[in-house]
Amino acid sequence: MAGKKALKSIIHQIHLWLGLASGIVVFIVAITGCIFTFHDELKDVFYDYRFVENQDSTFIAPSFLLKKANDLQPDFEATMVVYNGSSRPATVTITEDGTNFLLNFDPYTGKLIKKVNLETEFFTIIEELHMYLLLPQEIGKQIVGISTIIFVILLLSGIVLWWPKKIKYLKQRLSVKWNARWRRINYDWHNVTGFYTSIVALILAVTGLAFAYEPVHDSFYSVANLGKHYELDFFTSEIKNSAKKVQNKQQAVDLAFQQTLDLQPESGMYFIWKQDENSPIITGAYPKALHFDHQSNYQFHPKTGALLHQSGYDTKSAGLKLQEMTYGLHSGQYFRLAGKIIAFLCSLFVSALPITGFYIWYGRKFKKSQKKPKRKPKIAKKA
Repeated sequence: MAGKKALKSIIHQIHLWLGLASGIVVFIVAITGCIFTFHDELKDVFYDYRFVENQDSTFIAPSFLLKKANDLQPDFEATMVVYNGSSRPATVTITEDGTNFLLNFDPYTGKLIKKVNLETEFFTIIEELHMYLLLPQEIGKQIVGISTIIFVILLLSGIVLWWPKKIKYLKQRLSVKWNARWRRINYDWHNVTGFYTSIVALILAVTGLAFAYEPVHDSFYSVANLGKHYELDFFTSEIKNSAKKVQNKQQAVDLAFQQTLDLQPESGMYFIWKQDENSPIITGAYPKALHFDHQSNYQFHPKTGALLHQSGYDTKSAGLKLQEMTYGLHSGQYFRLAGKIIAFLCSLFVSALPITGFYIWYGRKFKKSQKKPKRKPKIAKKA
C-alpha cells in the first residue's frame, strides 16, 4: 500500500511539473485548433470569393491556369492546380517575394477572381500558430511536437491520478460538485473534463504528432498493416527520357487531368500536380469537396500523358488509408459535422486544462504559504 502511495506521489509530481512546463504551449495549440475546426464553414460566411456559379460545362484545362499563374509571377513556377468542386474556384498557390498567395480562378473561364495573401489571412495565421507558434518552421515544429508528447504523458498520468481508490468513489470522480467552493469546483472540473476528453484528446495529439514527426506518420502504416509492406502503395514510375512529347494540341498535364475525370467522374474535388519532366504527373480525386479523405490517385507520364499507375481508394492497404485520413481524424472532418463538433469541444476543454491545473497548484501553494498567526501565551492572573 505504501509502495502504491509513493508511486502515485511520483506520478503526481511528474504530472505537475510537466504541466507547468508545457501549459502555455498546450493552451495555444488547443485553442487555435478549436478555432480552426470550422474554418471552411466560417470562410464561406465571410469570403464571397469562395463560390462561383455552377455551369453545365467542363473545367478549363490545368495548363491554362498554370500558365496564367506563371504569367502573374514569372519568378515562380506554379505546379499544382486544385479544382475545389463545381461551385467553387480552382486554386493555384504561388510565392511572390517570399510571400505565399492563393490565386482563385473561375474553373470554367479561367478568370482570376481573387488573389489572397496567405501571410495576412486570418485562418492561415491561426493554422501557422497552431503548428509552429508563428516561429520558423523547424523551431516551432519542435516546440509544438515536444509539448504534444508531454501532453500525451499528462493525459496518461492524469488518468492514473484520477482513478478512484474504491468503486464507491467513482460517481464523485465523474461529476463536478457545483455547490462547493470555487477551488473545489475548479479541481473537479480539471479532473472531470480531463477524463471525459482523454480518448479524443489522445487521438488528436497522436495524429498531430504525425505532422511533426515522420516516424510517427510511418508507424501508422506499419501498425494498420501489421508490419506488412505493400509495394503497390509506393509505386514509382521509371520515366524514360527517350519518350516523345504529345503530338496533339493537348499538353500532357491536360491529358492526365482528362483521364482522371473519366476515371472518377463523380468526385467532388480534384488536384493535379505537374512536378518536372523526369517525374510523373500526379493527380488525385476526392468524393467530396474540401474533404481530404477517401482519395484515389493516379500517375501519368510527364511527356505523353499516358497512365502509368492507378491507385483507387478501394485498392489501398489499411495502413495507407490510415495515413491519408490523418488530417481528417485530427480535425474531426473524417466524421463530418459530428466529428467536427466533438473535435471543437474537446479542443476547447483541453485548452482549459492548463488554466485549471495552474490554479490547483497555485491554490495549494498559496494555502501552504499562509502562516497561521501564533497565539500569544495566556498569562495567569493573580488571585
